[in-house]
Amino acid sequence: MHLRNAELFCDVVIHGSFSKAAEVRRVSQSAASQAVHTLEKRLGTQLIDRSKRPFELTPAGEIYFDGCQQLLQSFEDVEEQVRSAVGKTKNRVRIAAIYSVGLAQMHEYVEQFQELYPDVSVSLDYLHPDEVYQRICENQADLGLVSFPKEDKELTSILWQEQPLVLVVPPDHRLSDRGSCSVSEIEDEPFVAFTAELVVRQKIDRWLKKAGVHPQVVHEFDNIENIKRAVEAEAGIAILPLPTVDKEVQDQSLNVVHLEQIEWFRPIGIIQRKQKSTPDAVSKFIELLHEDPANFSIARRESTEVSASKSENSPDNDAFSFGPLIARE
Repeated sequence: MHLRNAELFCDVVIHGSFSKAAEVRRVSQSAASQAVHTLEKRLGTQLIDRSKRPFELTPAGEIYFDGCQQLLQSFEDVEEQVRSAVGKTKNRVRIAAIYSVGLAQMHEYVEQFQELYPDVSVSLDYLHPDEVYQRICENQADLGLVSFPKEDKELTSILWQEQPLVLVVPPDHRLSDRGSCSVSEIEDEPFVAFTAELVVRQKIDRWLKKAGVHPQVVHEFDNIENIKRAVEAEAGIAILPLPTVDKEVQDQSLNVVHLEQIEWFRPIGIIQRKQKSTPDAVSKFIELLHEDPANFSIARRESTEVSASKSENSPDNDAFSFGPLIARE
């Protein structure tokens, strides 16, 4: 079995989407689909039930997913032990993040960091919140990104973002064309919620109760990707952090409605183990997280322009002078 196929399968499950997994691994969507198909053919059974929207793991898929995650983590641990044994421990940053931290945004941060520090290895795993805390406590990750971060005697946290919560509806919903509405207008509405054990669900439930509003929970999911897919399928409406639906709003598959006279936010924090010092590479990544990703493309463009200018003015360029180009249709 190819580990690459197992990695792609796990990414598809974690992100609840073949396209998102392909984006993270920088492969085509068909490659991600083929990887899962190859595994299913090898095992002689279906791992993912694609007839449901959002798709669901089959019982065999549940077993296989848990086993693959353990296998991939063990493989990474063995590689690191070998590097340590031969004195080649890599300068690295290991990040554990909740699913909804923002795939595209994190891709920008990782890509920019690798451009600035090409000798540093960066790994980014998307996990359930409990697993993020576990990775940090067991020193299997250098920093974690979680919502509503908590501190204890072993952990410390830094506020990273405060994401406004908004109402998310399908395009044909009665509130779809409204820029804003009162929270009371979602009374008795079919509602797609987070699972009960998540802090964000507990917070939203508390806020809705305080507002005297009782939507009807029809589905529960432990990640935002599945919630969005359910809302797109018109199963109900949802309350989600605004940055997590940017792509869907641009694609016009979902609409955002702001809740009037209410300011609900989801804080995202950077958590670490309490220690005497933080490795330099980890500190550099934390510094980068506080930069605006919009500036990264500007920096790349300026760097490209400088490089092009140097190339045009270099003596070597004169040695390869060509005559006027002939325009062709």
